[in-house]
Amino acid sequence: MSNDKDKDNDKNMRICMVGGQALMEGIMMRGEHGYAQVIRNPEGELVTEVEKLPATDVNKFFTLPVIRGSYRLIDSLRIGMKSLFKSAEIAGLEDENEKKSKFDLWLEKKLGDKSTEVIMAIALVLSLALTITLFFLLPNLIAGLIIGKGKSRILYNLIEGVIRIAIFLGYLIAVSKMNDIKRVFMYHGAEHKTIHCYEHNDPLTIENVRKYTTLHPRCGTAFLFVVMIISILVYSLLPRFDLFILNLLMRILFLPLVAGIAYEFNRFAGRSNGIVARVLRAPGLAMQYFTTKEPTDDMIEIAIIALIKALEIDEEVRNPDVSQPETIEQAPREELVL
Repeated sequence: MSNDKDKDNDKNMRICMVGGQALMEGIMMRGEHGYAQVIRNPEGELVTEVEKLPATDVNKFFTLPVIRGSYRLIDSLRIGMKSLFKSAEIAGLEDENEKKSKFDLWLEKKLGDKSTEVIMAIALVLSLALTITLFFLLPNLIAGLIIGKGKSRILYNLIEGVIRIAIFLGYLIAVSKMNDIKRVFMYHGAEHKTIHCYEHNDPLTIENVRKYTTLHPRCGTAFLFVVMIISILVYSLLPRFDLFILNLLMRILFLPLVAGIAYEFNRFAGRSNGIVARVLRAPGLAMQYFTTKEPTDDMIEIAIIALIKALEIDEEVRNPDVSQPETIEQAPREELVL
């Protein structure tokens, strides 16, 4: 009976195009036409910021399967980094009275208000460099030392992939022990639970959201894990060079292809609830036991407000002549409904 009920619930589920990101003491929810971020400041007040995305004409090439995955990944990184910086500022993690470095002062003098954007760009480049070093350069180097020259290319890539996954797991376990990151993972759980509630057509109340799981098939953690698995398959088709730097460059060049395939995989696994999809997405869901934690009610409240604001943006763009409901801030805490 329970299986039949689950199937009926699956049929009644609505497709949600909103994705989220946990921030410092807050959550950002992004829809098709804009995003909303809600952050709690040190005084306990909720700061809500909404931004519509410009209606630009994207070249059809960037909407093609596989290609669109890489394009959207870069765009998500840009918006995510911007929201993360903003949340740190609002949450009081950046002390305005703290002495600024000479580099910060030089940037402000030369660029004025644009200095923040430059700092974000530098931070993004550094984070990408760290990612490449930790998850591509290091596994490739270790695999080369273990296998040596003249051995099976498939075995080489398999060992490299296993090392990459091991480093990734070790990294998640290590950061999950940090108190500040634990709170981010709790907000991550609130984000997932709230989207689940909306997808199941339940009214968005704190009580309803509580009962849903913190695991979600469209999670970025699941995406990263899929990237690593697919990289093993894709890189096994590439030639192996004696020169280490050539092997590394080949992996970086083919990373957009790997990310694009992973995006299409997650898109399929997230929309389908068949046996095949469940089996394929199981490892990615398991990874979320490290990156999501059960949230508190005030975190769920933030997730609900952020989701509703993001949905309101999409609805306003689709139906500009329809009047919007009263703002969510006016509703009592236990009556937050969509």
